[in-house]
Amino acid sequence: MKALLSTERKRYHKLLLENGVLTIDTNGIPSNADKSSKLSVSIARYIAEELMAETAEKSVGQTAGAKFEFVNMEFLSATFPKLQNLRPGVWHIVKLGNRNTIKTSSFAQYEHLEYLNRLTETDAKLAASMGNDYMVSPDVVIYREAVDDSDINQNQIIVDDDTAKMAYIRKKNGGLPILHASISAKWTMRSDRAQNSRTEALGLIRNRKGNLPHIAVVTGEPLPARLASLALGTGDIDCMYHFALYELIEAVNASGAEDSIELLNILIQGKRLKDISDLPLDLAV
Repeated sequence: MKALLSTERKRYHKLLLENGVLTIDTNGIPSNADKSSKLSVSIARYIAEELMAETAEKSVGQTAGAKFEFVNMEFLSATFPKLQNLRPGVWHIVKLGNRNTIKTSSFAQYEHLEYLNRLTETDAKLAASMGNDYMVSPDVVIYREAVDDSDINQNQIIVDDDTAKMAYIRKKNGGLPILHASISAKWTMRSDRAQNSRTEALGLIRNRKGNLPHIAVVTGEPLPARLASLALGTGDIDCMYHFALYELIEAVNASGAEDSIELLNILIQGKRLKDISDLPLDLAV
């Protein structure tokens, strides 16, 4: 019997193909490649051919990005909730957007951001001094519902009315959901997009009141140098996850580009770059 993560990884790649995120255009340029870089095109084409990409016109950037977010949400929805034995809870996995009623301030650790937002909307001087660094907009989030006391006390009496009056996990103390993970999905990693992910991460770190959620980045970028621009170092994101790391390793090795091979090995051995199939289990920690 095939393992769940192996099966869902294959389905994940199939969805990327079916949704037109991963394609090769009529000029032989994959949709995640930088056409001005021969190495980028070579690595990306190797991966695309391994995953059997069909020739099609490249999606408009914004559309491809939104579809990539959706496919990552689908993958996590199909895998992470199945890990109840490792991480029990009532979980929700959603793709955020401008029209979504769920915002970062909807969660227990960031509830105060809505108050700050209202203040800055009515006070121009305050808005000018604070900027909008406190407003964070993750692409995909995982959150869990607060728990009834009856569930907490299922095996023995853990809580009562006298103590633990401010713990987020108790629905009785407020009931707001708890943000468990923030996933930034970037189909490619141009320098500006890499910095957007870092800015989101730092916003979550600086503005939380309570535990820090997992902060991860998922990407389809083929160039190791661009992956390193965000993956190297620690302090902001937990880790970067590649949509097809095993195929990327083969492609980079086949390119013969020694600098890229060495850099990719540094990222992997330093545990700064993993495969998409590693993400659900890492989120269960």
